[in-house]
Amino acid sequence: MPSILDPLPPELLPRFQALKADLDRRIPPKQIERNLLIASWNIRAFGDLSRVWQSGPDDTPRRDLASVRYIAEIMSRFDVIAIQEVRGNLRAFRDTLKVLGKNWSFLLTDVTAGAAGNDERMVYLFDTRRVNLSGLAGEIVVPKEWLSETGEDALTEQFVRSPYAVSFNSEGNTFILVTLHIKYGKSSKERVAELRGIARWLSSWAKNINAYDHNLIALGDFNIDERGDLLDKTFLSEGLCVPEALQDPEVTRSIFDKTKYYDQIAWFNGKDDKPKLSLKFSTGGNYDFVPVLWDEEKYSKLQFSWMLSDHYPLWCEFDIRS
Repeated sequence: MPSILDPLPPELLPRFQALKADLDRRIPPKQIERNLLIASWNIRAFGDLSRVWQSGPDDTPRRDLASVRYIAEIMSRFDVIAIQEVRGNLRAFRDTLKVLGKNWSFLLTDVTAGAAGNDERMVYLFDTRRVNLSGLAGEIVVPKEWLSETGEDALTEQFVRSPYAVSFNSEGNTFILVTLHIKYGKSSKERVAELRGIARWLSSWAKNINAYDHNLIALGDFNIDERGDLLDKTFLSEGLCVPEALQDPEVTRSIFDKTKYYDQIAWFNGKDDKPKLSLKFSTGGNYDFVPVLWDEEKYSKLQFSWMLSDHYPLWCEFDIRS
């Protein structure tokens, strides 16, 4: 049985080299004491894998060793990655860590119990040569008083998957990342309630001068179907903003539907007594791996989504020069 650390089979090398070259062109390089690269990626059902280099029609799950090598190469281009849909089974995640090597570390939550939780964890992966933990980690719950509030879109219970906040430090810059995976459904009512709940929590924390730190960045799968007023009614109304570079219609989120606006990275813009992010945003975008990695003669796009993901990674680069 092959191992994830075995040399790539010769037939896979051209595709892997094409991926590396494409990443070199499209993702800014890591520069010591100059930049910080933060990403968010919903990796579809990131749990088990088949221990073969290329999965065949009878292999379940569809994700194979080659897919994990591709995923790890994409991850390696960032300093911190918030990952959604890591499952209770950590086989693919553990193999990814092996490929990334000893300079990478992680924090993860326990599995979210219950049908709506979908057996998921929240995870941060980070390059310890560039980023270190700075002391804070915790899952977010809303105050009991909020749950008693009435209204059409009131949050009447805790989050289906608790947002996960962790503080990091890079070259003297401390920042807190809050990753979330908002509940999805045919009705937007529950999504709006969860989005409002987390936005209000962040707003309250940001206004508190005794809070741990004011560099708050929310990132993850917001499950927003389309650009428009859903984000305006929730995050933006609390003073959070999404950088223009990530609002560009060309920065798509889903490999299936270019109109979807699921994934976001957002922070406060300094209005309404809320602190402005001290990190200087440079640029951002997605990474569309489909043209390089999809073998459409062998796999349908749906099959491919179970191998890599149905979401693109979303990323931001920050200038940290003093």
